[in-house]
Amino acid sequence: MTRVSNFNVSFLSGLLAVFGVTGVQAADLTVGANIGNVPWEFEDASGKVTGFEVDLVNEIAKRLGKSVEFVNTPFNGLFPAVQSGRINMAISSITITDKRLESVTFAQPYYDSDQSLTVTAASGIEGLKGMADKVVGVDTGSTGDMWAEANKAEYKLGEIRRFEGLQPAMLDLVAGRVDGYISDIPALLYYVKDKPELKVVERIPTGEKYSIMFNKDDPLAAEVNAVITTLKGEGFIAKLHETWFGAKAEDTTSTVTVLDMPKGK
Repeated sequence: MTRVSNFNVSFLSGLLAVFGVTGVQAADLTVGANIGNVPWEFEDASGKVTGFEVDLVNEIAKRLGKSVEFVNTPFNGLFPAVQSGRINMAISSITITDKRLESVTFAQPYYDSDQSLTVTAASGIEGLKGMADKVVGVDTGSTGDMWAEANKAEYKLGEIRRFEGLQPAMLDLVAGRVDGYISDIPALLYYVKDKPELKVVERIPTGEKYSIMFNKDDPLAAEVNAVITTLKGEGFIAKLHETWFGAKAEDTTSTVTVLDMPKGK
């Protein structure tokens, strides 16, 4: 009985070792990301996490000599996760705002963006003026969410329905459960480029700039910021822009221009 028990323990221990369950080291950097935020961070056909920001963070980690692990986190959950220390930093096309700078820290931005309205081609909606009394979808806690709330009366928007990422919002848009979807224009342009049944009908200027988010005054932010400066100088981030959006980044944008770390008012 004892010999069989010891054998079983040894056998199970061997199996665990083979499958990498024992001896696993935690990653140096834990990065929260709303996986499904195309083309910034999403799973490819093989299930591998990829995207513009994933490529950027992997390169930053490489330059810092650190390993990295991506943790799938709803957008709204990124803020408490980084503030509590459950993750070291967060990505997901996060816009730098003065309000957010009161409680978190950002590295310098690497992408300039706006919001936009996407509808089905069959809807006949040509812009925001066509959204009166219509159901609009937004990402929970996003800039699009805040914009829709602030401009609801001006455009006579109907119900504002909140989603955790682009994919579920698009499913409801195609199914007719929402009439339009407001979110980041690069993600939407990327998504609809091979889908003639959908179209981006209006750009919504917001002056947004995306960056990596850290806990307030975390020294890691300055380390990452220095690497971003180097990567801009080498043209690495501009190359990522061409890879993921099929267009050259303008020299005046934060994808190319080295900027200071943002400070709150």
